[in-house]
Amino acid sequence: MAQVQANGITIEYESFGDKANETVLLIMGLGAQMTMWPVEFCQELVSRGFHVVRFDNRDIGLSTKFDAAGMPDMAAIFGALMSGAKPSSAYTLDDMADDAVGVLDALGIKTAHIVGASMGGMIAQLVAINHPTRTLSLTSIMSTTGNPGLPQAKPEAMAVLMTPAVEGDIEGAITRGMNAWKVIGSPAYPTDDVTLRTWVSRDVNRSLYPVGTARQMAAIVANGDRREKLQKLKVAAVVVHGEADPLVPVEGGKDTAANIPGAELRVVPGMGHDFPLGLVKTYADAVSSVVARSRGAKAAE
Repeated sequence: MAQVQANGITIEYESFGDKANETVLLIMGLGAQMTMWPVEFCQELVSRGFHVVRFDNRDIGLSTKFDAAGMPDMAAIFGALMSGAKPSSAYTLDDMADDAVGVLDALGIKTAHIVGASMGGMIAQLVAINHPTRTLSLTSIMSTTGNPGLPQAKPEAMAVLMTPAVEGDIEGAITRGMNAWKVIGSPAYPTDDVTLRTWVSRDVNRSLYPVGTARQMAAIVANGDRREKLQKLKVAAVVVHGEADPLVPVEGGKDTAANIPGAELRVVPGMGHDFPLGLVKTYADAVSSVVARSRGAKAAE
């Protein structure tokens, strides 16, 4: 792994495959480090002829932390989420989209296929909206539009968001992380406890920074409704969503696809809000499909 200076901050990143090939840029979700993109998924994309880049979003992992911004008022954030109001935030999802493009700039990559999961899907949407000339295609996974009329997370999944880890409590954070992934994970593709503990321990020991997650949550809520902007997109897009997602209900994926002209919707039975190894090829197939459509559209120009 390595670091670049991008959009005025330091961003930790890792790349896979031959840089001469088209790049797939992976953008991870709320409070999740780039390591949550399974290496197996990255390698599957490389085997299909892609150069893959994953990175830590700002305020998480080994990228720049915004300590001076302090801890946001979580009660105000969740109150705004339920009421449709916009809380104050230390930075915006648009800033985070600029970070993603900044990574491409720092690596000398002009265009990329943009893939995002959950909050990363929102950021990926904003990359396509704000930086259309850099976006070859868009893959939005387990994400949504910011439409306030959509169903909210199930209570047990919402509780996962509202009970953050305690900074410095490594073992407690590992237990909390394992419990959280069991709540929001894919019922048809369960990850065994040994693998789950390995993944969660890896990430907790790499970086435990719950205040960054809170600030990212504020940025999500403050971003609001993206539907009007999504309706103006002119890019090949695919939306992947789990039918059993308790954190971002499947209606979020359906709404995303309905508001991006020509977008393909892939609803996956038994998929929750995670990246089980049993779905690696499902995700990679979606990326390959939208890349093929993107290439076809370009050839037809």
